[in-house]
Amino acid sequence: MTRLRRALQGAGSTVTVLCVAVLMVLGAGEWATRNELDSQWDNLRRSAEVQALALRGVATRYSYLPFTAAQQPLVAQLLRNPSSPQVREAANAYLQTVNTRAGSDTLYVMDAQGMTLASSNWDTPSSFVDQNYGNRPYFRDALHGLTGRFYGVGKTTGEPGLFASAPVQQADGKVIGVVAVKVRMQPIVDTWSQLRDPVFVADERGIVFLGSVAPWLYKTTRPLPPDAVQQVQHDEQYGAQWSPVPVPWKLELPADQPGGQLRVPDTGKEYLAYEEPLPDLGWSLTITADSKVVAAARQQAWALASLASGLLVLGALYWQLRERRLAENRQARIELEQRVHERTHALQQAQAFRQSMEDSLLVGMRARDLEGRIVYVNAAMCDMVGYTAAELIGQRPPYPYWHPDDLDRHWNDVDTVQAGKASPQGRENRLRHRNGSDVHTMFYTTRLIDGSGHHIGWMSSVVDITAQKRAEEQQQQREAQLQRVQRVITVGEMASTLAHELNQPLAALVNYAAAAKSLAAQGKAELLNDTLAALSTQALRAADIVGRIRRWVRQHPEAREPCDLNAAVDQSLALLLRAEARRHGVAVRLDLAHGPVQVSADRVLLEQVVLNLGLNALQAMQSHAAPRAGHELLLRTTTEAGRASLQVLDRGPGLAPEIADRLFEPFFTTRSDGLGLGLNICRSIVESMGGELLARNREGGGAVFEIRLPLHTALLPNESP
Repeated sequence: MTRLRRALQGAGSTVTVLCVAVLMVLGAGEWATRNELDSQWDNLRRSAEVQALALRGVATRYSYLPFTAAQQPLVAQLLRNPSSPQVREAANAYLQTVNTRAGSDTLYVMDAQGMTLASSNWDTPSSFVDQNYGNRPYFRDALHGLTGRFYGVGKTTGEPGLFASAPVQQADGKVIGVVAVKVRMQPIVDTWSQLRDPVFVADERGIVFLGSVAPWLYKTTRPLPPDAVQQVQHDEQYGAQWSPVPVPWKLELPADQPGGQLRVPDTGKEYLAYEEPLPDLGWSLTITADSKVVAAARQQAWALASLASGLLVLGALYWQLRERRLAENRQARIELEQRVHERTHALQQAQAFRQSMEDSLLVGMRARDLEGRIVYVNAAMCDMVGYTAAELIGQRPPYPYWHPDDLDRHWNDVDTVQAGKASPQGRENRLRHRNGSDVHTMFYTTRLIDGSGHHIGWMSSVVDITAQKRAEEQQQQREAQLQRVQRVITVGEMASTLAHELNQPLAALVNYAAAAKSLAAQGKAELLNDTLAALSTQALRAADIVGRIRRWVRQHPEAREPCDLNAAVDQSLALLLRAEARRHGVAVRLDLAHGPVQVSADRVLLEQVVLNLGLNALQAMQSHAAPRAGHELLLRTTTEAGRASLQVLDRGPGLAPEIADRLFEPFFTTRSDGLGLGLNICRSIVESMGGELLARNREGGGAVFEIRLPLHTALLPNESP
C-alpha cells in the first residue's frame, strides 16, 4: 500500500510537474507574445510618428509657392490680358524660373474657368497650357478664396502628385484666377520601398493612393457609397478609367490592441498594422510589421520553457537576441532621425528660398506692430524709399520717407489704419526718396494676424506707380495737343468744304456766262433770257450751298424736308454728272425703284453728295483700263425694311485693303491733286441726316458706294424687289 501510495504520489507529482511545466510553457509563450507585441506596437508607433512627420514635410513643403506666385503682378496681368502673347511668354518664363529654383514638379496659372494660361512646363510635350482643370477640387477651393490641397493622378501626364493651390485676387477681393503647384511624392515612396514591410496612405474615403506596394494603389479599404464613387470619377482623382476595386487583404481590429491584423490571402502573409491619422491632411498612414516576429517569439518562449536545463542559456541567448533587436531598432531610429534632420534642413532651405522670393518681389512689403513700429520691410520697399532695412526697422511715425508737404495726410492715414478703417481699394501716397525725388505709391493695408489668431499689427503692400503717373501726365499733354490739332483740322475742313462744294456751281456759272455773252452778240434774246435764268439759278444754288454748309459746320439742325431719292439722282445727272460721263466716254445706266423714294433729308446737300460720288467713280474708271464690256456708271435705288438705299457702282480698280481702312479719313487721298476731304465731308453730311455711307468692292471688279437713309415716315413706299 505504501509503495502504491508513493507511486501514486510520484505519479501525481509528475503530473503536477507536467501540468506546471505545461502551464509554464503556455505562460511563457503568452508572456513572450504580449511582450513582443508591445515592443512591435511601440516600434510601429514611433516609426509612424517619424513617417508622419516626413510625410507632412513633403506635403507642406511647397504650400507657400502658389500664394507667393499669386502676389506677382505679372500673374494678375496675365489673367486680365490672357490673349497677349508677350504677357503669356513673360508669365511662362517667370513660372519656369520659380519652379526650377523651388524644385517643385510643375507651377501653373489658371483662369476663372479652369483653363491653364501659363505653366512652368510650357515648352515640354506634356505642357499644361490650354488644359482645363476646372473639375479638380483644388481649383474649386481656390476659386472660393481658399487654399486647396489635392492628391491625384495628373490629367495631362498621367503621373500622380500632390496639388496645392491659392487664389489670385484683385484689390477688391474678387478671385480672377488660380495658381497651383504639383509636387511628386515619389521620393518618400522610394524611401518606403527600402523598408522590409508595407507602408501605405489612404484618403478620407479609404482609397489607398500612396504606398510601397504598387498593386494596392487606388483600391478601396471599405465599400464606397455611390455619391462618393461619382465624385471621385468626376474629379478624375485616380484617372479617367478608375472604378472601385477592394484591396487584396483583410484588416481585423481587436479591441484590446492599438492596431490590427492585416492578412493577405493570396500570399498567406500576416502583418501587424498600425494606423496614424493625419487629420490636417485628411489622410491616414498605416505602418506594418511582419507578424512572424511575434510567432517566432512565442516559439522561442515555448522552447525555453520546454528545455528547463537550458533555461539560463536560452534566456541569455534570448536576451542577447532581444538586445540585438533593440540595437537594430535604435539604429533604425537613429537613421530615421537623420532623415528627419535632412528633411528639416530641406524645409529650412525652402524657408530661405521663400525669403529670397519675398526680397525679389517688385511689390514693397512693410509690417508694423500695434504701436506703429516698423518690424519688417523687404528689399523692394527699401529700394523704393532709398533706406536700408536696418535704418527702417524700429522706426515709429513720422517715418523718414514721409513727404514733408503731405505730413497731415500721412498722419491721417495712420489714424485711419489704427481705427481699423483702411480702404481695401488702397490709398495713394506721395513719398520722398532719400535722394530727394518724389515717389508715387499705392498702399494696401490689412490686419496682421499671428498663428493664434491674435491681431499683432498691420501688413502693407506698396506698389510704385511713379511711372504710371508720368504716363498719365504725358497722355494729358498728348490729348491737349490732339485737341489743338483737331481745331486746326476743323477750320481747314470748313474752308476745304466750301471750296469743294462751290467748285461745281461756280463752274456752271462760268459756262452760262460765256454762253450768255455769245448769245448777246448774236442777238438771240429768248435764248439769252433762258441762259441768264439758268445762271441766276446756279448763283442761288451756290448761295444755298454756302448757307447750308455753314449750318452743318456749326452743327445747327439741317433744313430737312421730304425729297425723292430718284429726283436727286436725276438732278445730279442734269447738273454735271451726265455731261462729265459723256466727256469721259462712260455709259450711264439707271436702275431706280418704281415710284418716288421719299426720304427726310437736305435736298441740296444730298444732290451734292450724289454728284461727288458720281464724279469720284468717273475719275476712278478714267485711271483704270476698260473691261471687255466697257466702262459703266450704274446708279441704283431700292427700299427695304423702312430704309432707302442709293448705290453708285463703277468698274474701276476697286478698293485695296490698305485704302479701304482709311477711305473716310480727312486729308487721305490717292490722287496727286486731291485734298482728301470729299468722302469725309460726304459721310458727315449723310450721317447728319440720320443715315450712313458705306463702301465695298463690287463683284466682278470695281467699287460700290452706298447711301442708306431712313424713309420719310409720312409716306412709306412699297419695297422694290
